[in-house]
Amino acid sequence: MKLRACALITMVVASSMAALAGDIEGKVTGMKGKSVVYVDAIAGKTFPAPKDHPVMDQKGLMFSPHIMVIQQGTTVEFLNSDTVQHNAFWTAISGDKKAGHNLGTWPKGEKRPFTFAKAGVVPVLCNVHPEMTGYVIVSPTPYFAETDDSGNYKIKDVPDGSYTVIAWHEGAKNQSKPVTVSGAGKADFTLTK
Repeated sequence: MKLRACALITMVVASSMAALAGDIEGKVTGMKGKSVVYVDAIAGKTFPAPKDHPVMDQKGLMFSPHIMVIQQGTTVEFLNSDTVQHNAFWTAISGDKKAGHNLGTWPKGEKRPFTFAKAGVVPVLCNVHPEMTGYVIVSPTPYFAETDDSGNYKIKDVPDGSYTVIAWHEGAKNQSKPVTVSGAGKADFTLTK
């Protein structure tokens, strides 16, 4: 009897915990191409750094992917797949010049890691090839998404609560909106230059 009661309590707790999270979805319009949408910092909440190390490649004289969104604390591997030397640097993170960094220059096949401890927008450049640009968007939370080609997005498994959601697009002004998640949340954005 006690075993059945424990199993029932476990099932009730598990199902109520599942109901305490939902998705934030919506659409970003006003600009062509992909945008990034993320939940801004949550007061009093920190998140463990991801163990995965995504790769931003330098291939065909381009950063690939052109836009990468990661959680704060993530280590990104910068790879050179071209036969020429490349460099990766940024002068600031979201305007903070003290957060600028230069990984140096390296030949084909080598990687240079960097851990992004500061949230914000990182415009990545190559001083060998000034026409090369890429972006690393560092979200302060693990709740983020890229839009599809039509501007639709879905941020999954966000705990119920009230948040600020930010939309970013290359060349546009960031936009933020308050969102309450209660099983689900919705936020649409219209971005401008």
